[in-house]
Amino acid sequence: MNRLLNVAIVALVALLAYLLFWPVPITAVSWQAPTFAGYTGAHARNDRLAKLRIVSVAPEVGPEHIVFGPDGKLYTGVLSGKVLRMNLDGTEIEQFVDTDGRPLGLDFDADGRLIVADAERGLLATGPGGAVVVLADSVALEPIVYADAVTVAADGRIVFTDATTRFAARDYGTFDAALYDVLEHSCTGRVLEFDPTTKATRIVATGLCFPNGVAVTADGRALLVAETGAYRILRIARDAEALDVRKALASADPAARVLLDNLPGFPDNVTRGDGRYWVGLTKPRSSKIDAWADRPWLRELTLRLPRALWPVPPAYGHVIAFDEEGRVLADLQDPAGRLAETSGVTEYNGQLYVQSLHAEAFGMLPSP
Repeated sequence: MNRLLNVAIVALVALLAYLLFWPVPITAVSWQAPTFAGYTGAHARNDRLAKLRIVSVAPEVGPEHIVFGPDGKLYTGVLSGKVLRMNLDGTEIEQFVDTDGRPLGLDFDADGRLIVADAERGLLATGPGGAVVVLADSVALEPIVYADAVTVAADGRIVFTDATTRFAARDYGTFDAALYDVLEHSCTGRVLEFDPTTKATRIVATGLCFPNGVAVTADGRALLVAETGAYRILRIARDAEALDVRKALASADPAARVLLDNLPGFPDNVTRGDGRYWVGLTKPRSSKIDAWADRPWLRELTLRLPRALWPVPPAYGHVIAFDEEGRVLADLQDPAGRLAETSGVTEYNGQLYVQSLHAEAFGMLPSP
């Protein structure tokens, strides 16, 4: 009996030591998460997104962002590294290019080049004959480790995000790198701008908690940035130079302000639509992640548990339209999450094209 008791004590001590001290990728930072208001007001629970027509891209996975080319075709990047091209109804799918990485944000420039924010390779452009050209993979002598969203401004300059400088997508994969960054909450993300004329890349803003989507306002003077790890959309002056966003918000610097706060999920892509902007929420809020915001040791301990016990929220379809003043204009939800991880919306020709981070499909719905 004593021997069994001793073995049990040793096993318990070993388990506790593992749970408390085994190395994990993150060094969690304490923060104060906003109290989730629930699905109320403009975000009252509904099933308007459940009417999506599902368009398969199988066997490919993860049409995370959708754009439309000058040829009138639909383009989307998938997990395999390919950028697919197809008709607007999803028929006649073909490979346009393979980036040998993970293409996320897409846009076209005035010359008809497809510009790609590739999480593993940086900012890319398609050249003649389908060649892939690296426009920027570093800034200020530091590597770009998670190029995420991209938009080409009217003046030709390219704005994109480096979502985290802590967790490289090539090392961890896009989803795990994002999860680690959100759990750690060290807020190392940046907004960058590339000038095709000078070939120079500059830092617009720093100190962001996984900046995901980015869009340029109608007057070209500001950026709307989805800060995934803080559940909000920020408005940042486009001419800012290495603006520390957290300090700017704390000091009421007009160069940065919160446009939409305390969202009911993790915001991802931001796109300009028909007189409005759209953002997709890839996951709903997690009560555990919020409750553990000021308990960094608990967030670290979580990663020592089996993956099935990680605090990953369930699938929940959710997209929101808003204006430049932060007014919510439309809120479409699918509590059943028929299209998993609704990462964004592209509005085109009276249709909403709803993207997904992990599904083998995207969705279509008439614009509300």
